[in-house]
Amino acid sequence: MRVLVVDDEPAARRKVVRFLQEHADVEVIGEAANGEEAVARINAEHPDLIFLDVQMPGMDGFDVIEAITESEHIPSIVFATAHDEYAVRAFEVNALDYLLKPFDRERFTQALVRARKSVPNSNHASQTQLLALLDAMRPAGRHVRRLLVPSEERSVFVNVAEIVRIEADRNNVDIYTRRGTFNMRTTLESLQKKLDPEQFVRIHRSHIVNLDAVKEIHPWFHGDYKAMLHDGTELMWSRRYASRRPDMIK
Repeated sequence: MRVLVVDDEPAARRKVVRFLQEHADVEVIGEAANGEEAVARINAEHPDLIFLDVQMPGMDGFDVIEAITESEHIPSIVFATAHDEYAVRAFEVNALDYLLKPFDRERFTQALVRARKSVPNSNHASQTQLLALLDAMRPAGRHVRRLLVPSEERSVFVNVAEIVRIEADRNNVDIYTRRGTFNMRTTLESLQKKLDPEQFVRIHRSHIVNLDAVKEIHPWFHGDYKAMLHDGTELMWSRRYASRRPDMIK
């Protein structure tokens, strides 16, 4: 197994690497000290297994899995967490393994044995389990803060606050931001669930807009409206979606 170790504490990474090196069938392909580095390495190197710290400053472990759930390659994951009964219960319910810090060699080996069994069939199962975990762990008001999107031969993070609008493009979406346009392989429905509904509004079956980007809203025909954006873009706000936001349409 090719394994990536993710933890913001160097001592914690050294401990996991030391335990892994005792197993001949394991190759440690690297370490990541933060969430951004972890996502970049996961997408570039496709590890079979990740030991992922949950509590990290900035982009935490849940942000990492949020970023990779749309990826074609989803590794098996063993989470490392400090004592958190709610998180531990969520892992158990969704059949995801975890290490409760501080863990010993015996408990670590148990997690590794389970991981060996899950790796061959990890991709589809991992996606389903991780999405369920995100639903369980996302508290009210917590929405994705950044998206990982491809840009030429690499992937980049886009802060959600930079997004002006999002347009459906078959099985992809075009994300229009203040620094350019990015194409991401996902659906508008899937992306909408990750965004703050107070900030991002579905105005058409093909469009989501950032309300901060809207300059004016004008009545149109048959109950439809026109949304005029600050950048000059005109979008149809269909009657179907306008009726869901009576607070916006007078």
